[in-house]
Amino acid sequence: MIEGLKPYAEYKESRLPWLGRCPKHWSLRRTKILFQERVQKGFPDEPLLAATQTKGVVRKEDYETRTVTAQKDLHLLKLVEIGDYVISLRSFQGGIEVAHYRGIISPAYTVLKPRKAVATGYYSHFFKSKQFIDSLSLFVTGIREGQNIDYRRLSRVEMPLPLPDEQVAIVRFLDHANRKIDSFIRAKRKLIGLLNEQKQAIIHRAVTRGLNPDVPLKPSGIPWIGDIPAHWEARKLGSLFLRHGSGTTPSGDAYYGGGVPWVMSGDLKDDLLVTTKRTVTESALKDFSALKLHPKGSLLVAMYGATIGKTGVLNMAACSNQACCALASPRSTVNPVFIQSIVIMARPHLMQQAYGGGQPNINAEVVRSLRVPLPPLAEQDSILAYLDGATIPLNTAIARTEREIALMQEYRTRLTTDIVTGKLDVREAAAKLPELPSDDTPEPVVDELLEESELETNQE
Repeated sequence: MIEGLKPYAEYKESRLPWLGRCPKHWSLRRTKILFQERVQKGFPDEPLLAATQTKGVVRKEDYETRTVTAQKDLHLLKLVEIGDYVISLRSFQGGIEVAHYRGIISPAYTVLKPRKAVATGYYSHFFKSKQFIDSLSLFVTGIREGQNIDYRRLSRVEMPLPLPDEQVAIVRFLDHANRKIDSFIRAKRKLIGLLNEQKQAIIHRAVTRGLNPDVPLKPSGIPWIGDIPAHWEARKLGSLFLRHGSGTTPSGDAYYGGGVPWVMSGDLKDDLLVTTKRTVTESALKDFSALKLHPKGSLLVAMYGATIGKTGVLNMAACSNQACCALASPRSTVNPVFIQSIVIMARPHLMQQAYGGGQPNINAEVVRSLRVPLPPLAEQDSILAYLDGATIPLNTAIARTEREIALMQEYRTRLTTDIVTGKLDVREAAAKLPELPSDDTPEPVVDELLEESELETNQE
């Protein structure tokens, strides 16, 4: 699809450090000339909207339930029309979002109505390009969680403006490219799902029945496990560890950035935990009584929201926040990595016990009360050694497929940036593209996708 794309014949300096040169015939216009700020309020009956970095501006009811829903003063929210752009509190990280629905949104957001010359959808791609997102750091005010884009400053900045028919060509080309890339990624993710299913079947068999196919069995009394070898035990998870607890979130910036790893539920990846996104200071351990240092070998289980049941076995000493249940200091008869394998399988069972509204939770007692099969320690070690060998080919295939997805996503980012900033001319290529099929058109099979995307992937 990108074969034959070339730069434009002539360029000029844009005088914008983050943009560099742009096609000679492109105009440069201030943002406030291209867009009109929309500040319309008094529409309490319109649907509530959420500005997301991955889906654009969508109806809140269609988005994940972790967002907080306003219950009063709806007349103070800003009106958003389809095709408007919204600068949200996270736009400095992921770009400016385009609205796919009419509705109302937080008054803290800036709503931009595109003027006639830019009502083609070109800026929905431009505002999500890496080069533009990187430039937004020049207009950010505040620190840490209080960061936001200062629109007064951004409104005075010039933006590139292709001719209207050229904007249409760019949108047409990128819509086709994104459809192909999305199809490729969906096929790859489906493959990963199948590989993971195969891997989990191998693990499930080994950690619930052992390695001897002729061993006598007995009922485990655990509905989601079924029968287990007759010489195994069924124990509550909490009884396998000497200490239990969770943690807390230290209040105050002074407590962060120290030398103590601090585990949040997002750090748990069902693996050995060797690093954390955030750290806290030694003084945090002293000033917050719920913040305990868990030794190496502790098993952590997530208890909140979409991460319920996610696990991590500490490969270092660390503390955790309140979203994690810590099972510390395993007994001498327990290999925590073996127990982790069982808890991973129990995730659907744990999620069934979640309670609450927008973000369901489980509590530490649910985790501690989970009943699991327990072989003798030597057999736990043998099973883990077997699984290490049996799952190597699957892990290799999964890692390779994930890398292919990452390369394609990187390719999409670079392709979009090169096109919307004028580094590549797509006018002739866009004119030759067929009409996009409807959403219910069958997708190409995986082999066809791989063949079509081979050139694109090789560009990496």
